[in-house]
Amino acid sequence: MRFFLTIEYDGSEYIGWQRQNSGLSVQEVVENSIYKIIQINLNIYGSGRTDAGVHATGQVAHVDIITKEFEEIRLMDAINAYLLDHKIKVTDVRKTIDDAHARFSALSREYEYVILNRSAPPAIEEGKVWHQRRILNIKKMQEAASYFVGTHDFTSFRATQCQSKSPIKTLDELAVVQEENKIFIRAKAKSFLHHQVRNIVGTLQLVGSEKYKPEDIKLIFEKKDRTSAGPTAPACGLTLVKIEFPQEIYL
Repeated sequence: MRFFLTIEYDGSEYIGWQRQNSGLSVQEVVENSIYKIIQINLNIYGSGRTDAGVHATGQVAHVDIITKEFEEIRLMDAINAYLLDHKIKVTDVRKTIDDAHARFSALSREYEYVILNRSAPPAIEEGKVWHQRRILNIKKMQEAASYFVGTHDFTSFRATQCQSKSPIKTLDELAVVQEENKIFIRAKAKSFLHHQVRNIVGTLQLVGSEKYKPEDIKLIFEKKDRTSAGPTAPACGLTLVKIEFPQEIYL
């Protein structure tokens, strides 16, 4: 039986989602927890490979449990029982059709980036926001955001080590919303390039600081040069919040 797991985690202590030899990943922790339940090594497949320090409230992974029948709530509780020492929790489990895939069946992915825009640094939210002392021009950031929406060549906004075959991506939404001293930047697309959201945020920060003009975004796209855009925003402010799937995949 194939299950989709919705997973929430604080990425601060992990090297990212994907299992690697260089440290502890979220994928490895969850796989180890499942092994303790069924005593079989299984691979889980995530919807997005979040980087070290990036958080998630809506990461989704699928796993095939072949030993015995599991009800969704029992499986969720069993996995979480072995996650007590980690800032990782499974928040939902759903049975799916056999060929549903956490990565390839996804219709869209949504990320949220949070900037704390005040003089004082964060205390409670340290490691969850990007602190900016200088007051940013929210209206100019919102104007600049409009240039990103649609289908573009995002070469200027992809990491140099990005393995995607094409830099062409369609950004369905990019919203910049201010709530008191926080700025929320929300991006939605079917898929993203490596560091695409963080590079967009770093560029929007330069617009908010009035070092770039909103209309400069058009020229940055045209240059197709990573060095023409802003810096990569820190991982700590980014959260994978939602993966959308077609409802017909669920049993």
